[in-house]
Parts: sequence; C-alpha cells; structure tokens
Amino acid sequence: MYLYHFGLKELPFTLTPNTSFYLGLAPHNEALEVLVTALQTGEGFIKVVGEVGTGKTLLCRKLLNEIPEHFVTAYIPNPYLKPDELRRAVAVELGVKQAQRMSVQLLTQRIQQRLLELHNQGHSVVLILDEAQALPAESLEALRLFTNLETETRKLLQVVLFAQPELDQRLGEASFRQLIQRITFSYRLRAMTAAEVEQYIQHRLQVAGYKGAALFNTQVCKKIARLTRGIPRLVNILCHKVLMLSYGQGNYQITDQHVKIAAQDTEAINQSLMDQARYWLAVAASIGTLVAIWYVGIHA
Repeated sequence: MYLYHFGLKELPFTLTPNTSFYLGLAPHNEALEVLVTALQTGEGFIKVVGEVGTGKTLLCRKLLNEIPEHFVTAYIPNPYLKPDELRRAVAVELGVKQAQRMSVQLLTQRIQQRLLELHNQGHSVVLILDEAQALPAESLEALRLFTNLETETRKLLQVVLFAQPELDQRLGEASFRQLIQRITFSYRLRAMTAAEVEQYIQHRLQVAGYKGAALFNTQVCKKIARLTRGIPRLVNILCHKVLMLSYGQGNYQITDQHVKIAAQDTEAINQSLMDQARYWLAVAASIGTLVAIWYVGIHA
C-alpha cells in the first residue's frame, strides 16, 4: 500500500483501538482521571458516555492496561446478554469454576464468595462493560443488584459503563431511578477541536514511523476537523483514504482536493453533511415563518 511511499512502519489510521497510538488529549485524559478517582472511592457505578467513534473502547483498553495492580477486573466487551448470561460471564471473568453448569442461585452465591475472597486478599473488583447501551433492561437491574454485595465498609464490586448517549436516554426512564442513584461519577466524552485533530493526525503518523516534513498542513487539518466533526474514527477513515489518494497520484503532500474526494467517498461524512443541511434549512424556514408572522402583525 502506501507504507513505503511515505516511509511508514505500520498503518497510522486503522480502526482497531490500539493503545500504542493513544494520545493524551484533554477529553480522554479528563475521562481517565475521572475513572481513576472514582475507582479509588470504592463505591457505586461509574459511567462514561460518548458518541459513536469518540474513542470509548480505546479509553476502556487504556484503563485496563493501566489500572492499579490491586484491582481485579472483569471485562465484558459485548454486554448484549440476558441476566443469567451476564452473571455467568462475570463469574467466568472472576475465575469461578464450572460457572456454566451451576444453577442461578448457586452461581450468585459463588460470585459473592469469590468477591469476598478477593476482598480479604486486599483486592478491589471492578466490572467493566463496553457498549453498555446494549444491555437489556433486566440485565441493567441485575447489575444494580450486583452492587448490593458489600461489607460494612465497602462495596465488593464496582461497575464501569462505557456507552453511547442512548444509555442516558434509557436511564431517564422511571423504572431505572434506583440505578441512576447508584451512579456516583459520570463523564461525557466530547469530540476533538480543530487544533486537537491536527495534533492527533501528526501524533499517529509519528507513532507509525513517519519522519518527513508535515504531510497534513494546518489548513487541511481544519478541513478534516470540520468534515469529521472531530470524531476520531471518522478522522482515521478520512486520513487513510487521503493517504491512499496521495500515494496513487505519486504525491507527498496532502491537499484540500484529496480531502474533498475522500470525503465524497465516505458515507458517514456525507450523511452528516446532509443532516447539517437539513437542520439549517429547517432553521431558515422557521425564521422565514416568524418574519412573515411579524410582517403580517405590524401591517394588520
């Protein structure tokens, strides 16, 4: 592909969440600080919400890699599980033997025994769920019941939820009012600014081994930031296509034209631009209606 052309050791803009490419920009560093602080308190649920593609899974893996040693983690990347399936998945992660064969009642007892055992060994246990917006309602309730397990001084299990904004919509329902009260810390992961997009692009290129003059100038980075709305996944998709175009033309400098062509070939970006156009047309129509009403009113 374009690796040799640009002197790269690996692809810089893959979609796989690779922590070696992690860049401590403000939104991700702040989220990580909230997570570490919250885990140190030892209580309740912790929630990190972000739009699709804002880097939740990468942040989740960063937390798993850097969590203090006294924590024992149970990680569930795909929580679209019924309550019984969720309990068994947690039990397996915690090392409960023969978890798949036990009755639900016995399984719950064994999980509690395992949590007490780990607590007595000086460990804290944290259950981390990615894509938590996919949890069925019954499984969310099962999670709440998990956090009822406690000693006189400390919860035996903390829960970290990484989710899309749809989770907040669900938790706004009256049936989840007990669960929402258990969420002691929450953070909303924002998209990158234009300056952060430029820093992000240069960082990934450097990690991938690029050592030449800047491929993406500031103007190009601003255009990429505008088209992608600062969402890391879309930045990766667009930059990958841009590099392919530049390589195909034998160029060593990215131009606005490369970005324009790549954006036209990216459905997610085209859909976003269409949504923005519809929004501003609706705003214009509303303003036009108000002006017409005002005009009629003063001439009545």
